[in-house]
Amino acid sequence: MMLRELGAEVTAIGVEPSGMNINDGCGSLYPKKLQELVLEKKADIGIAYDGDADRAIFSDELGREVNGDQIMAMCAIEMKKQGRLKNNILVTTVMSNMGLDIAMKGAGIDVIKTKVGDRYVLEEMLKKDCNLGGEQSGHIIYLDYNTTGDGVITTLQILALMNNTGKKLSELSLCMTIFPQILLNVRVKEKKELSSILEVSKVIKDCEDKLKDRGRILVRYSGTEPVARVMIEGENEGKIKIMAEEIAGTIKEAIG
Repeated sequence: MMLRELGAEVTAIGVEPSGMNINDGCGSLYPKKLQELVLEKKADIGIAYDGDADRAIFSDELGREVNGDQIMAMCAIEMKKQGRLKNNILVTTVMSNMGLDIAMKGAGIDVIKTKVGDRYVLEEMLKKDCNLGGEQSGHIIYLDYNTTGDGVITTLQILALMNNTGKKLSELSLCMTIFPQILLNVRVKEKKELSSILEVSKVIKDCEDKLKDRGRILVRYSGTEPVARVMIEGENEGKIKIMAEEIAGTIKEAIG
């Protein structure tokens, strides 16, 4: 295994595939067991891949999840310091946390947002001649090395960053503050243009006015299911949960 060849002491879990147990309570979608094991073993880092290892999510030494937004934030900042961040741009999707935008603004890095999907991220990276982009889910594209997400490359980048700076992952991840995020799914009978539904437009506008510039609302349809997705970010989790439920309830009454 690569990490052992590099001299790391590795404890591996979820590595006995049966053909039926991919991501079964483990991997990047379910990192809880990994986080618990990191604490139990007093490990420096935990690494979780998805079934085809194009995504990577981490646990810091304190057992806290480090997601794709945090990975992009720390790598973008370091790459800029080294003069390696092409055109001073990071490409993310509309689902990336508002905290990433704030961190990048503070670091003097421009952020370009795309639709959800790593193919859209890659398209924009090629168009704008950028070399770093990705998704909150852990799909990170380092265009200097590959044209798609690769969990192994992401792992090597994070380990190199820890080694070069002498900092623990918990310290590095402090470069951004994650805003609370609520995501609700509403099954719909039809995908009617949301802006044309007056009651939905009104409730979204009312909630945006309450958030002002300290939060954001994204309401969109799933590309594969008859579902409307309501996502709200803000500083107060209790308040944004109420807002999300109000918007979701309005959508359900209108087209659910």
